[in-house]
Amino acid sequence: MPCCGQKRQQLRETNARRSEPGQPAGPGQSAQSATFYFEYVGRTGLTVVGPITGRRYRFGRAGARVTVDGRDAMSLAAVPKLRQVSHL
Repeated sequence: MPCCGQKRQQLRETNARRSEPGQPAGPGQSAQSATFYFEYVGRTGLTVVGPITGRRYRFGRAGARVTVDGRDAMSLAAVPKLRQVSHL
C-alpha cells in the first residue's frame, strides 16, 4: 500500500498530464481551459500563485487586470480583493 507521499506524487503526475498541450479534453475540461480576466481592487500590489498551473499572477497596482488560466480561476475568485471581470 503506497504511503501518502506516493499518493501526492501520483496526484502531481495526474495534474501534469491534464495540463499538457494536445491532451484530449475530458468532461468539463473545455470550460477550464478558457482564459479569464481578473481585476485587483486592493490598494497595493498582489501576487497570487495558481494552485493548479503553478503560474504566478502579478497585480502591480489597484485596477490592474491580468489574464488567468481557467484551471486557476476558481481559486483566484476566492482571493479577497480580486474579482473576475470577464472571460474569453
